[in-house]
Amino acid sequence: MRKFLVVLDDSRECLNAMRYAALRAAHTAGGVVILSIIPPEEYQHWMGVADLMRAETRERIEAHFEVFAKWMRDKQGVNPELVIREGDPVTEILGQINDDPAIGVLVLGAGTEKHGPGPLVTAMSRNSGNLPIPITIVPGDISKERLEKIT
Repeated sequence: MRKFLVVLDDSRECLNAMRYAALRAAHTAGGVVILSIIPPEEYQHWMGVADLMRAETRERIEAHFEVFAKWMRDKQGVNPELVIREGDPVTEILGQINDDPAIGVLVLGAGTEKHGPGPLVTAMSRNSGNLPIPITIVPGDISKERLEKIT
């Protein structure tokens, strides 16, 4: 089964990327891997605080994931899997692609801000020539209805 890899973060465009991945997976009998990346801690010498912050971040990620997962299961019949990694976003995305050979498409949401599509889309686009899979970039302001039509 081909899987769509989508990144869960706090951006507005993440929602459209999630929708797109779920709709495409439902229409192609595929799966969805939701990847959330915890950035490296700056204050490693405060290990107790860092561990607490990491645990709280994981709880928040799991709560967000459950919202998307319920919608995917109930509305699209897709049961997504959650992967949480720690480190640099580009490195961790590439690592997940390399670790899971069933991942066939990376789905990213493009920001609608004037300064560009967002750091993740920019960085992954720069690496796209060396990726083993295609990238689908979903416009951040595309309507739900339009997404349903094109998937």
